[in-house]
Amino acid sequence: MTYRHFLDLSDAGADGIAAMIADALDRKALRAGWPKGKADADAPLAGHVLGMVFEKNSTRTRVSYDMAMRQLGGSSIVLDAGTTQLGRGETIADTARVLSGYCDAIMIRTDDHGKIEEMAHYATVPVINGLTDASHPSQIIADLLTIIESGKALPGLKVAWLGDGNNVLASIMEAAGLMQFDVVAACPQGFMPSDLDVARGAGRARIVGTAREAVEGADVVVTDTWISMGQAHAETKLAAMWPYQVNDNLMAIAKPDAKFLHCLPAHRGEEVSEAVIDGPQSLIWQEAANRLYGQKSILLWCFGRIG
Repeated sequence: MTYRHFLDLSDAGADGIAAMIADALDRKALRAGWPKGKADADAPLAGHVLGMVFEKNSTRTRVSYDMAMRQLGGSSIVLDAGTTQLGRGETIADTARVLSGYCDAIMIRTDDHGKIEEMAHYATVPVINGLTDASHPSQIIADLLTIIESGKALPGLKVAWLGDGNNVLASIMEAAGLMQFDVVAACPQGFMPSDLDVARGAGRARIVGTAREAVEGADVVVTDTWISMGQAHAETKLAAMWPYQVNDNLMAIAKPDAKFLHCLPAHRGEEVSEAVIDGPQSLIWQEAANRLYGQKSILLWCFGRIG
């Protein structure tokens, strides 16, 4: 069986990402008006099973990958670390070997990026990154799909990021380098992305000092929750983040047709005001729904069916 791992966007490259987005757009259009649980007409992954390993809580990743497999004609199995032998000390390597004997692909949502690299090393089926502390490529495919659906082309686009220099920003910067758009991020001291993450932007990502500088002339404005799962020192971090809240004043500095994205879950009144997240420039529900179509294209790419 031909298979490919999807640990980061660079695994697919620009051509692979473009193929995923094109496939997602086509499959989404073909399903207009269909029940969510009905399989696609070609059911390309009929008989295939995805094993989903969760060491972190999830709503969108869990449901979108489950529904992606159903719509592609396959099925999925959910494994929570607390109710499997992973929670009792079984190694990632042994888990990878075992799941490879049961499932046709593995999606893992975890903390340490090294775990997913170990999983991929020992698995004999595709391994997909559902989120790690270093990156979130599954989210970014949906984001790019949403941007294109809004009528914007990726080359030359300006994306503004405000807030924490986290895993989502790392993947957006990687996407910028691959798809030739610009990311300008404003992050407080102590919470900036690493030099390595900025370098993954291949000259298309830069960090600026103020929220205003980042947002000025932006086509898309993006943020994320300030306190990620399992993070400590919340009060100190919140105090540093307040100048980077996305609100009406900042959105007014972006282009008039600028769009707002947030991977969710959101804390209204913290990283984004209610007026923005629930306003006419917000695409968050379309973005969330596109996780399903993005995940379908990721799965098909991993099995060598596209790209």
